[in-house]
Formats: sequence, C-alpha cells, structure tokens
Amino acid sequence: MKVIKGTKVFDITELKEAANLLKRGRLVSFPTETVYGLGANALQEKSVREIFNAKGRPADNPLIIHIAKKEDINNLISKELPVLAKKLINKFWPGPLTIVLPKDNKVPGITTGGLETVAIRMPNHQVALKLIEEAGVPIAAPSANLSGKPSPTLAEHVIEDLAGTIDGIIDGGQTGVGVESTVIDLSKNIPVLLRPGGVTYEELVDVLGEVDIDPAVSSKGENEAKRAISPGMKYKHYAPKAEVILIEGKSDKVRDKIEELINTYQDLKLGLMLTKELRSNYSNVNLKYMGSRDNLAEVGQNIFKLLRDFDNEGVDKILVEGVVTEGLGLAIMNRLRKSAGYQIIEV
Repeated sequence: MKVIKGTKVFDITELKEAANLLKRGRLVSFPTETVYGLGANALQEKSVREIFNAKGRPADNPLIIHIAKKEDINNLISKELPVLAKKLINKFWPGPLTIVLPKDNKVPGITTGGLETVAIRMPNHQVALKLIEEAGVPIAAPSANLSGKPSPTLAEHVIEDLAGTIDGIIDGGQTGVGVESTVIDLSKNIPVLLRPGGVTYEELVDVLGEVDIDPAVSSKGENEAKRAISPGMKYKHYAPKAEVILIEGKSDKVRDKIEELINTYQDLKLGLMLTKELRSNYSNVNLKYMGSRDNLAEVGQNIFKLLRDFDNEGVDKILVEGVVTEGLGLAIMNRLRKSAGYQIIEV
C-alpha cells in the first residue's frame, strides 16, 4: 500500500500514479473537504465490489459518486437535470452536498445499492478533484473506514482500518468539515433531506423553498426496517469500540448528569467529550474538548477524531455532551446519536 502526500502542494506525478491505480480497478483512499473517501471506478462493477469487501459494508448500502466537473452529472442520470438540481449545483458545488436523482443505465446496480437512483457530488478539495480528473472516470467513494466505525478525518485513521486491503492512500492532512456530505433526494415531488451534513437544512430551504426531512435524520432510535436510500440511513454507524452515552439538554443539567455518571462509573476508565463552555473540575477522567458551542464547524471537525483517540487510549465508556440541532448541529447530533447506538439521556 502506497501512501502519497496530497496537501495543498502535491506531486502531480504521484497523483497520476494514484489515478492509474483507479483506472486499473484498484482502490485508493483520498481526502475530501468532509472525510476521507475510499475510491473505485463507479462504472466498473468488479472494482466497486472491492469497496464493499474492504469495508465490510452491506451490499444494499448505496455509494456516492464523485465527479470533477459540474456537467459530468448529466452522464450519470436518466433524465434532464431538474431546475432545482441546477439551483443547488450553482449554489453549493463544489461542496459537501450530494444530490440523488434517477440513474442512467450505465451506472451498475452495485454502486446504487440496487436502487434506480444515484447519489452524486462534486467535492470541494483540489486533490480530490485533480485525482478524479486524472482518472477520467467518476469515482464511487464511501468513507474510508471499516463499516460501522467513526469516519476517517486523517490518513492515519484510514491506515488503522484498511492497511493491507487497499492499494493507495493520498495523505492530505486533517479534513475540514469533519462530517460527511449532506444528501438530498430530488427524485420526489418535494425535495427530501436524507442525511444532514456540511450544507445545512436552513441553507437548502433558502434555495429550494420547501424541503422535507426524512424521519431517520432526527431519529433517537433504530430505524432498521426502512431500506437505505442514502448512505448513513441504516445499519450501525460511527461507533468506537468504547460504549458511548450521549447527554442532551440544558448545559447546567448536562453538567449535573455527567457528574452523577462519573460517580456511577468510577470503576471504569471514562472519557468525556464536552464543549469548551462546559468546563468543570472533573477528576480521574480523560477529558477532551470538541470545540465551542458558538463554533459548530469546529465541533464537527473534531468529533470522529476524538472518538478514535479515546479508543486508542483504551477508554471503556465515553460520555458526550449534546449540542443544538440547528444549522450544522443537526448533522453533528445525527452522527453522535448513531455513535451512541441511541443510548441517549435527556435532562
């Protein structure tokens, strides 16, 4: 497995080497503005199948196709690009927004999880864009982690999970957004938010006027019966080895509940994931700050990294402070609730 440096100043020769691996049907992990992706030629069934094998990902969990130019979306869909899609593309591409539309027959069923729709995005990361351009094919790329684990925001996370099973990694440093892209379904009469991410619900409404939210987005319990029409809707996700408990509510009550739980679990090696505002004198616990409540972008960037850090430090149980579900907070809480396996304490 080759590790290629892919920061703002990158070696085009090595990037072409990675693109050649993709052309030959191999798997390459690469940075995007959200998380690290695990890429393969989206139109080559055998290559895409290797993604599922490497990750241990269920075959009915659809993949997102990444493109390098806005107009490339037209090659992957069966109908003329809708007006609403054009509005979103003009506003948010390149960026952390995935659009779901009816698929063209050239897109194999394994890429779409057997669905007649396809999920497409144009990442806002120059290394990712250049890699896709050099490969000359659309790239199917879920997060580059073992299925169910926290998504990777550093190349080291990819190496931890997938070393020996993939052919290359482009190391672009820590990703910026830290949670996966927003997914919106435009195949229905009314647009439906399937997964919250770096583009917020409020921003989508500003452009589209009316947007429904799939019940799974804000769910506080398992939703396994529904067929996954977007990545992140079904199956266990974002979970570290340690048990996670999420505490939601007003900050003073959250602080009191955390102190109570510290006493309850005093025989365990505890980790705390808090905002910077919830400062207190906690003893005998491993304390990490996610960021400020006033800067949810900082929180989003850090949550998956901190969950992995706790695992590397051998923590038994992680207590996590919840944040608001407005703006980027909706995506953060969606991920944290799933990380906790919906073990949520409301105070």
